[in-house]
Amino acid sequence: MPEFSVVHHVALSVTDVERSREWYGRVLGFEELRSATVAGVALSVLHAPASALSLTLCQHRANRGERFDEKRTGLDHLSLAVADLATLRAWREHLDRVGVAHSPIAEDPFGPVLVFRDPDDIQLELVVGAA
Repeated sequence: MPEFSVVHHVALSVTDVERSREWYGRVLGFEELRSATVAGVALSVLHAPASALSLTLCQHRANRGERFDEKRTGLDHLSLAVADLATLRAWREHLDRVGVAHSPIAEDPFGPVLVFRDPDDIQLELVVGAA
């Protein structure tokens, strides 16, 4: 079977690409690499300098402004790994400082986890350890 090396990027549909670009920068430290409009879709390609993750925010003209719902087919959530519990606690403090509501740190079958949501209600989580 052919192989792939890493995830190239994750693309999220958002209702307001400007608002989301600001939020992902302020809250998670993403920086914009480039932006464009392609076939009526406003795109913002972001990169997290401390990792290899690229995130593309897509604002579709036909977007009806509905909130995200992980119970529908498609994306359930985006999970980002952190090194250890101390780092997870530092993220909790950071989220408090920037005014982002979040869950308490909880034990999950995959490790300690902290859950929060972006402006479109997309669930994000920070989890200790690798997949």
